[in-house]
Amino acid sequence: MLETVWVQLITAQAQAEAAQPKGVMEILFEASGVVLGVLLLLLVMSLVSWFIIGFKWLYMQRAQRESVQFLEVFWQSKRLDAIYQQAEEYQRSPISQVFRAGYIELSKLKGTEDSGGGMTGHLSGIENVERALRRAATSEQTHLESKLAFLATVGSNAPFIGLFGTVWGIMVAFVNLQAKGATGIEVVAGPIAEALIVTAFGLFTAIPAGVAYNWFLSKNRVISAEMDNFSNDFLNIVKRHFFK
Repeated sequence: MLETVWVQLITAQAQAEAAQPKGVMEILFEASGVVLGVLLLLLVMSLVSWFIIGFKWLYMQRAQRESVQFLEVFWQSKRLDAIYQQAEEYQRSPISQVFRAGYIELSKLKGTEDSGGGMTGHLSGIENVERALRRAATSEQTHLESKLAFLATVGSNAPFIGLFGTVWGIMVAFVNLQAKGATGIEVVAGPIAEALIVTAFGLFTAIPAGVAYNWFLSKNRVISAEMDNFSNDFLNIVKRHFFK
């Protein structure tokens, strides 16, 4: 009698556990190899994306802060050589690096000064300074845009990778349905749940990467415009004081 009651209790407990809905992690542990491979790929892409987002955000914050500080030094000082020395403290500022390139090129031309203090004998002098500023600005812009291509790739392709996992999961669901010859929802519920989880994870990977890419791109445009404005101001100063 006692053994019968014990068996009934165990059977009832097993049925209750079977009736309980499976968690997401439990479903994933039972997923097929292809689905797990897709999830692993998305996980790696997500981790790398978040690392790039954190790194670029910190870099951008420092670049903007140092650019503001350098501009204050530039407009408050009256000597370019003094500004050049202080510019070494703002290595992360794109504007500071543009100024350094322009000042170095200008220093190379100082040996051609005429008796009036100008550089009229060096007709291509101002063009050389302008080219140096433009090269430095292009180099800084390239540096600012580094690693953003990966975010753009993740933002545009992660949903399709998740969609591949979804299609595979649904395909497995129909294969199981045909193999077992059953029409109950329990036959296809597991594979379809796997497929939906992969879709959700693909979106979870793509959305932050896409948003961050657009945000960084807009910040880069602002910094690029600031470099162009500074280059024009620097050229005007050079023309007034060195090319007469």
